[in-house]
Parts: sequence; structure tokens; C-alpha cells
Amino acid sequence: MVDKIAYPVQLIQPDGRRVFRPDYTSLVRDIGPDQLRGLYEDLVVARRMDVEAVALQRQGELGLWAPMLGQEAAQVGSARALRSDDYAFISYREHAVAYFRGVDPGVMTRMWRGCAHSAWDPSSVNVTNPAIVVGSQGLHATGYAMGAHLDGAEIATIAYFGDGATSQGDLAEALGFSMSFNAPVVFFCQNNQFAISEPVHLQSPVPIAQRAAGYGMPALRVDGNDVLAVLAVTRQATQRAREGSGPTFIEAVTYRMGPHTTSDDPTRYRAAAETEVWKARDPIDRMRRLLDREGLLDDTFLAGVQATADDVAARLRSGTIGAPDPEPLDLFEHVYSADHPLIDEEREQYAAYLAGFAGIEEALS
Repeated sequence: MVDKIAYPVQLIQPDGRRVFRPDYTSLVRDIGPDQLRGLYEDLVVARRMDVEAVALQRQGELGLWAPMLGQEAAQVGSARALRSDDYAFISYREHAVAYFRGVDPGVMTRMWRGCAHSAWDPSSVNVTNPAIVVGSQGLHATGYAMGAHLDGAEIATIAYFGDGATSQGDLAEALGFSMSFNAPVVFFCQNNQFAISEPVHLQSPVPIAQRAAGYGMPALRVDGNDVLAVLAVTRQATQRAREGSGPTFIEAVTYRMGPHTTSDDPTRYRAAAETEVWKARDPIDRMRRLLDREGLLDDTFLAGVQATADDVAARLRSGTIGAPDPEPLDLFEHVYSADHPLIDEEREQYAAYLAGFAGIEEALS
């Protein structure tokens, strides 16, 4: 396991050349020409969707957005490794994971627009809504995985988080608990090098994946900009979970090309030269070079990919702008799963306030 941490798993080099790793190449042996093209399309669609959401925020249609620019391979590769009955617990940047699990792009931005507490029904797609509390989803994933195991379900649960979350107590508890009870959960760390403005070396002086060793958990690092490698290692980890072999920790080494959120200015804490280095490792360019090397690129295919990406972006835009404004008292709905006296009291107080405010408006008119 030390070698797997020291040398991240890679199957495609940045220039598009393949890397022969028998132990991992065998896990993606079924990925032929059509599937490779499909993965490329997935990457392009994910980026196009994200760029559209950023534009919507800049135009005042969203209050906030957490861009995933540069992290498409980590999300696409891991999401495509999941079965339909697996369950994904995401943080706030896994927009591609949500989309490829079946979330309608037309509803994806509702929480970010401020017109709903959440965006979709988690049970309909087996993926949670964005978790803003850093690291909390690790506990939720562990609990769900344990419950599924006790029910006899042969599924895998995956928890997504960033490098900064590995310094949170919630995640530490999740790692310890999952090992103690052999929970079928995959801990998927997208190490994008920065927790807001703090570089990853402030989280840990050693690779993040080594933290798993303290819990006795198998761990590995993967080139997070290599969609094929991410697919392979996530397939391996989810299979371990389904067969009852317990949790696995994956550190996908990638880079956040944009800001932490649209309220952030990354030029204040990182150098342009560093960003340029990572641009050369771009996951979409890498996959395109592989397709080109293997004779799988042509104008018709590329035009189709662009048309699909534009369609998804258009659905996201129209869904955002056309999202219904909630009634003021909807603020108190779905806070708890059942009625709660405190919520009832607050609802009554707010209803009285609104009634008084309406009376003042009527008198002034």
C-alpha cells in the first residue's frame, strides 16, 4: 500500500499515452472505443455545465456556486464506477457526480439560487443534496453503509470530500467507526490542493492517503485528472465494499482551476505559474489526446459532443431562471422529518409578522 500512495495510479499520461498497469488495466478492460468516447463526452458535458452555472452566478441568477473546473475526471470516473443501487454522499462541489447519477440539471441550482432548501429527492437517484457542513457527509455515509450492510444489501456507499475536510473531527470519527464495524463505504478525497485559501501541506505534511493508515484502512492515491485510472480504482474499492471487505480510502490528486466559490479570489493566495503547470494536466485535453492517438476523433463526433454539452447547459439555464419562487412560509417546510414545536412556533410568529406587514402596505396604499 505504501507504493500505491507514493506513486499515484495512472493509466493515461498528460500527453495521451497509455500507462500499462496490469493490476489496474484489467479493471477497465471493458472500456473500448465507444466507452472511451463516452467518457470524453462526460468530461466535456461536466465542464460545460459548470461554466454555465458560473456565468449564471456572475449574471445575478445564482447567489453562489462552487466551481469544479479541473476536477471533472475525479468526479466522472468515480461516478461511472457506481451501480444504480450504490449511494453517494456528496459535499458541495460534486455537480458532475449528481448529474451522472441522474439529477436533472434543471433543478440542480435551486439551492444555490436560494429558492429551496435542497434541489432534488435523494432517494430517486441515490445521491444526497450538497452538504455545506464540511466533513459531515462522512458520518452520514458510514451510518447508511452500516444500515445497508445490516439489511443484507450488497451495495457500496461513497463519501466525497476535499483535502480540508480530512482535518475535521466528523471525518475522523467516520474513518474510525467504519473500520471498527467494517462498513462498506469508500472515502473519496478530491485533493484539489487548496481548502479555500490554505494549501494542502497545511492539512498534512505527508500525502493525505497516509492518514488512513492510522485507522488500519487500505488507501491509495490516484491521478485525479486521469478519468480511466479513477474509474479503475473506484471500481476496485466499491467491489471491496460490496463483497464485505470493508472501507477504502482514495485520494484523487487533482487541482481546483477556479475559485473555491464564486465569492473567492484565488489570485490572492496562489501563483499563476502554479495554475499553468496544472493546465498542462487538464483532464479533458488528456482524454482528447488519447482519442486522437487511437484514431477515435472526428469532426462529427466532436460536434455531437458539443451539441450534447450545450443542451445540458441550456437545460440548466432555463431551469435556473424559471425556478418558482417559494412562498415565504415555505421556509419552515422540510426542516425536520416530522412536526417540531419550535418550528411551529417560529412559523406562527413569522406568519403574524407577514400579516402585520401586509396590513401596513394596505394602509399606505
